[in-house]
Amino acid sequence: MKENIISKKYRGYISLLGIFIFGFLFTACSNDDDAGGGGAVTVDTVYLQDVDSDVPDREVTFARLGQLLRLEGSGFTGVRRIYINGFQSSFNPVFVSDSSMLVRVSGDTPTIEAEEDVRNTIRLVKDNSETTIEFEIRSSAPTINRVSHTLPNPGEEITVYGSGLIEVSKVIFPGGVEVTEGITFDEEDGEFFTVTVPEGVSEDGGSLYIESANGAAYSPAFFNVERGVVLNFDGMGELGEFGNTIRQGQLTSEPIGTGVVSQGNYVPLRNDTIASFAAGRNRVAEVFTSGNESWRSQFTPFIPANTPLEEVAFQFDIYVPEPWEGSGYLKILLINNFNGGEWSGGVYNYIPWIVDGEAVPFETEGWTTVTVPFTDFYLFNDGGDYTFEDLLQYRESATFKNFGMFFENSDFNLSDLPEYNDDVEFPSSETSVQVYTDNWRIVSLETPVVTDFPE
Repeated sequence: MKENIISKKYRGYISLLGIFIFGFLFTACSNDDDAGGGGAVTVDTVYLQDVDSDVPDREVTFARLGQLLRLEGSGFTGVRRIYINGFQSSFNPVFVSDSSMLVRVSGDTPTIEAEEDVRNTIRLVKDNSETTIEFEIRSSAPTINRVSHTLPNPGEEITVYGSGLIEVSKVIFPGGVEVTEGITFDEEDGEFFTVTVPEGVSEDGGSLYIESANGAAYSPAFFNVERGVVLNFDGMGELGEFGNTIRQGQLTSEPIGTGVVSQGNYVPLRNDTIASFAAGRNRVAEVFTSGNESWRSQFTPFIPANTPLEEVAFQFDIYVPEPWEGSGYLKILLINNFNGGEWSGGVYNYIPWIVDGEAVPFETEGWTTVTVPFTDFYLFNDGGDYTFEDLLQYRESATFKNFGMFFENSDFNLSDLPEYNDDVEFPSSETSVQVYTDNWRIVSLETPVVTDFPE
């Protein structure tokens, strides 16, 4: 599949190169009086250059921020400056001939905030002349990258995060359930909107689809994926009871949380018999599945084994009622073959109170969803070309196939985290933080593509 994508991109670049070779040859063979750049520019047509599209060279009447345009016409030789919506845009003179030129719409180009007299215009300036054409410039297409709770009950409000989420007018939930009322959004930056979950959302789950002033978008296919549940402590999945693991009798079911509340049984990582966790200790609490589950039989019917691993994730719900900062983290384990303290192999250390390399208090008002792509697990985070099959085989070859979590309270260095290189120590301290988890599940991160130009 990747080979086809790469080939497609090369075809697009080759096609684009051919267009410019033709343009240069045409220019060299013409007797145009503007060879020195003195004549006015005429723009006949604007094309969108998109090597990822089935139509890599498409005539268009509008473009979005970040897109690459080819202007076709005459007199482009000698163009010194280009202004899009009044914003000076850079271009490479190598890709300028008398009959065409390339320019990318900068992500900094103003759209609705542009001055009215320059909004939706492209202005080309030469030493002795200039030309302005009308051309619609739209904001970047909206994106969705996170949802506050992806396994909510009907009637609960969720917050959807992303970019370009301005004037969201419609949300369609998995199963085709449509909501057009009660949607509130971030009017200033378009970074989120809120909506109440309706009845009738499909238990198979999938993507949210939204329509907004900036266009349409899908979320990853991680919403309401009940068939992906590994363990919910209420009958879906089997809790492992061995060694020092948390038992069924140590679970809690009292409703807790504001807004999004708990669902049945859930796990307190520090139960009432433990006042606090001592400093410098690993594996101070642990909870596992029984190890009898088959991820292949349960998940490959909707996440094929050849799915790129970056498109598969572990989700769980978490509730932290009091600030958590400075000590302690969750170790998520693909198999039960670790003793604690590891920063490599089939584990991932979840430390939500580290933000931009600094310790920042973390707490939640209600239950919220954490999404961990499997390529964040240290075994698979080296940039390799992994698939879901690699993960399945890793678990199937293990002696102890239990999936689970440790709560660890040991020292670590910021450089232990793959995203940081700074040598900063975070010494542990005694902590009485309470962390609750629930609804462990495997989900797809595949995101359907919305295009302005349906094929």
